Amino acid sequence: MNITREAPLPGASFGATLRLEGDAAAIVAAAERDPNALPAALAEARGLLLIQGMNGISDDPDLLIRLSRVFGPEVEDYRHTLTDLKSVHVAVPEILLVSNMPPVSKAPPRRPEPPLAADGLIPTQYPHRKGWHTDQSYRRPPPDISLFYAVTPAQRDTGQTLFASGILAYEALPPALRAKVETLVGLHAQPGSGRSREAALAGRTPRAFAPHERSQPQPVVRTHPVSGEKSLFLCEWGQMDWFEGPFVGMEPGPHGAGARLLDEIMAHYTERRFCYAHEWTEGDLLIWDNRCLVHAATWFDGDREGRLMWRTTVHGNPGAYYAGEKKSWIPATAA
Repeated sequence: MNITREAPLPGASFGATLRLEGDAAAIVAAAERDPNALPAALAEARGLLLIQGMNGISDDPDLLIRLSRVFGPEVEDYRHTLTDLKSVHVAVPEILLVSNMPPVSKAPPRRPEPPLAADGLIPTQYPHRKGWHTDQSYRRPPPDISLFYAVTPAQRDTGQTLFASGILAYEALPPALRAKVETLVGLHAQPGSGRSREAALAGRTPRAFAPHERSQPQPVVRTHPVSGEKSLFLCEWGQMDWFEGPFVGMEPGPHGAGARLLDEIMAHYTERRFCYAHEWTEGDLLIWDNRCLVHAATWFDGDREGRLMWRTTVHGNPGAYYAGEKKSWIPATAA
């Protein structure tokens, strides 16, 4: 596969843009003929690739599924991953719809206050920027790779996707903080389960769990199964369990010792030096590694414009830590 690589991504210390020959159909066919090329490029880029001009996917969504299969043995069917079915593509159930338009009708994230950081740039650092997460961390084993395609992006300078490198953030941990996180275990909760920090602060009672919906423990430091590098693996406000967690074995709740430690870790993790902000253009395809990155969506004017993005999730190599585990999100009666 003929690849021209531009690295790192603009304004970042990781990631790469790949310049490939041909249209989307030709690129997918080339990737299938040389199935190791793009996964190797993803590992070399420390978990984030940009491929532009993939507009042909809009007319042939199966191209996105075929390309996803290059990155792992299982492209997940969202009908079986605790996902609201109105967010699932009606003809291609491996595609998740991320949109403020019907039938999904998901509102954009709130605009931070103030809208810019002290350096005049879009805020990245938690807690000024909230919403940092890795996809579906509330499942065990968690997924590996996500592919995110811009069908109809928001206007320029809004609707960006932010990324933070868990590898770079781990490498730069102060010694005292590194000692705290090495054996720490986070408790991750599904959004909408009523276990967010906001719900805990408001005193709301979370809804009852079915066994396959329970919050899942995950190591805060993971060893990447491909590169062998250590990385932080943690979410924050909306995707941790703030009633029983956020950490196993620490004082729980939004005001406890666990909360204070999470705030310290996430403020470090999302410093600008570890981040990249992607400005979307129609036809852009981002490929990211959930095992070593967190990401966050940003505000756009959902009252005046519609945004539609397609996502796939690839599963199959979470690492030795999860060896032999059954899928936590599959009900026992269906297993």
